[in-house]
Amino acid sequence: MRIAMHTQKLACLTALPLLLGAPALADVPRVAVDIAPVHALVAKVMAGVGAPDLVVPPGASPHGYALRPSEAAVLQGADLVIWVGPGLTPWLADPLDTLAPDAARLSLLEAEGVRLLDFRQGVRFAAHDHGSHDADGEKVAHDDHGHEEHSHDDHGHDEHAHDDHGHDDHGRDEHAHEEHGHDDHGHEEHAHDDHEHEEHAHDDHGHGDHGHDDHDHSGTDPHAWLDPVNAGVWLGVIADELSRLDPENAARYAANASQAQAGLTALEAEIAARMGQLDGQFIVFHDAYHYFEARFGVEAAGAISLSDAAPPGPARVAEIRDLVADQAITCVFAEPQFNRGLVDAVFDGTGVNIGVIDPLGATLTPGTDLYAALMQGMAASFESCLSAD
Repeated sequence: MRIAMHTQKLACLTALPLLLGAPALADVPRVAVDIAPVHALVAKVMAGVGAPDLVVPPGASPHGYALRPSEAAVLQGADLVIWVGPGLTPWLADPLDTLAPDAARLSLLEAEGVRLLDFRQGVRFAAHDHGSHDADGEKVAHDDHGHEEHSHDDHGHDEHAHDDHGHDDHGRDEHAHEEHGHDDHGHEEHAHDDHEHEEHAHDDHGHGDHGHDDHDHSGTDPHAWLDPVNAGVWLGVIADELSRLDPENAARYAANASQAQAGLTALEAEIAARMGQLDGQFIVFHDAYHYFEARFGVEAAGAISLSDAAPPGPARVAEIRDLVADQAITCVFAEPQFNRGLVDAVFDGTGVNIGVIDPLGATLTPGTDLYAALMQGMAASFESCLSAD
């Protein structure tokens, strides 16, 4: 009798996911994502089907990071790795080849329709026309509001054909690191042998033996998630790739992407209205916000550090101080991922307001709501710092 009852209970438990309409977990791709903002976008697309895993925690700098065993295990078990690309995390390329050689990869900076911007050079940022280019290097047109002519509707899931996004080129055997175009992302000097992930301590920001003057900062700025229009494009690309790997849930992925794109359109309008009320000159800790600035019509006057947050030398610090005096800078932004002591030291006695701006969501809980909270938090930081007395 007990054996019969146990067998009956087991049968009921086995059938429970079918009764609830939930997909079998074994059929859902295991997805690893590099940074928290992109993880939030992937989580939106996978809602109701599964949940992606995050590789780099929000409080860490993606420019240089040492994988913990649990994070290495995430890569090792992944069917799909979604990352911004080697321009943001050059140290991740070797672990991908070593730990996830058979996983499909989606490099979001290479997606068609993404608005790409180049790194800005020097301490003082010259005025820009925000002439940007897409992933193929073509110029992207803009309307009167500085928005390129790629609307959310233009990038809906249905129009993201697999061939258009190079899915055929993203086969598991074709994702060798060399094909991700390090030269296009300004990391020519970062050979694989110099970037074993175990050597990337947090304090050196992933430079290893590369001196401050040797690091190449030309090429494409990888912080493209800070433009919500780019994020909308990525939602469609992510849905396409998930649908390719998991066709049974393709309709859910497409619906989730479409709903999330509508949310981003509303988010963009909300932030644009808030940013349009602000005025003043500001400096950022490192040049990570060009996409946000270009989308919402604000311009940093300069940056304390370079785009990868390498510590500035004495000459750069002196030039920043001159910039504050010359252009009546009223605000400087520190970041939670880096030591604020440097900002305090540079701006001590200047009377400049010091705010905190977070491009990664260091204090936010990873998940579907993180991206919107991150972008709203950035707008709030601008409002607070530029309007402070």
